Amino acid sequence: MSEQPLTYEGILEMFREAREQSRKDWEQSKTEWQKIREQFQETDQRFQETARQMKATDKKISALGSRIGKIIENMVGRDIVGKFRVFGYEITQFHRNTTYEYKKLGIRGEIDLFLEDGEVAILVEVKTTLETADVRKHIKQLEQYRRCADARGDKRRFVGAVAGAVVEGEAMDFAHENGMYVIVQSGKAVEIVPVPEGFQAKKW
Repeated sequence: MSEQPLTYEGILEMFREAREQSRKDWEQSKTEWQKIREQFQETDQRFQETARQMKATDKKISALGSRIGKIIENMVGRDIVGKFRVFGYEITQFHRNTTYEYKKLGIRGEIDLFLEDGEVAILVEVKTTLETADVRKHIKQLEQYRRCADARGDKRRFVGAVAGAVVEGEAMDFAHENGMYVIVQSGKAVEIVPVPEGFQAKKW
């Protein structure tokens, strides 16, 4: 069958059909992109809402942890004074949240519980859950406080102790190895963990 020759009208019709097909393709692409955009916006809104909820939850957990920490500090401060008598300390007074700073040395920090016994003071770090990292941090704090005290002419010796409602076994061993007392919650009171044989309290 022979092909019909192209005419001017035929060419125009081809252009019209091609243009109409392009318009349909564009409309379809536009619709699909709109759907993708709406899905993305919905996903982004869900993500932002999830992030907001997580942030709010983190704040609640942080606030709860802070309250629990204060409760433990109060328990330790109230009950531990008499416990240290077994180890030969006569605590005359104690302070909570003792801050210190020495700008020339760039030193600043806070001691959760500061127990005083004349020429000796016991610096206690209190945690809800005591981990090895907390013990390391307290050792550095004791070294830092020693520097601050020396700069001020404070000749007292400082003993370290750590306390927690929950104490990891490794944290307890690590504290004892570094000459620090470990205080744990026992029922409604607190106790100093019996020290291992050969234990010597380190004095900074």
